[in-house]
Amino acid sequence: MQIVLVGYMGSGKSTVGKELSKRLKINFLDLDTYIEAKYEMSIPEIFSTKGEIFFRKVEILCLKEIFEKEEDFILSTGGGTPCYGDNINVMTTSSKNVFYLNVPIPELIKRLVKEKEHRPLIANIPENELPEFIGTHLFERSYFYTKAHHTILVQQKDSATVVDEIVGKLV
Repeated sequence: MQIVLVGYMGSGKSTVGKELSKRLKINFLDLDTYIEAKYEMSIPEIFSTKGEIFFRKVEILCLKEIFEKEEDFILSTGGGTPCYGDNINVMTTSSKNVFYLNVPIPELIKRLVKEKEHRPLIANIPENELPEFIGTHLFERSYFYTKAHHTILVQQKDSATVVDEIVGKLV
């Protein structure tokens, strides 16, 4: 079984993925961690030394490699992964279990403010400008996110509840 989690940063893809992995006893993979291990560089290092275009090319190669190599997995993607190249189609044609973790903007802001300095995309954005930035970004990405097979409305649910919902919708 191959399960893919997509959604905006802070939507809980890694947290839910790890919990789902324990519940189903299936290997958990984080796409960014996979890329970092393969290229022996952190994602920020890849961006700063090789550039975003290089990173996006590597991202699609690694995504395809995971689907070809791994039999059963739960994959947490980067927030932008579904929005580049043919990534969302690779995911939805390779697996019947692509889940969009949909979190309302006010909840995303609450989550992301706490870890702003660890999120390069928003680290330099003043807190009062976050709602507009995230809202615009989410609007641009929602076209891709909503191509997932299932949408889970996360709101203020705990990860165990989200995992229960995912398990209930597995094909």
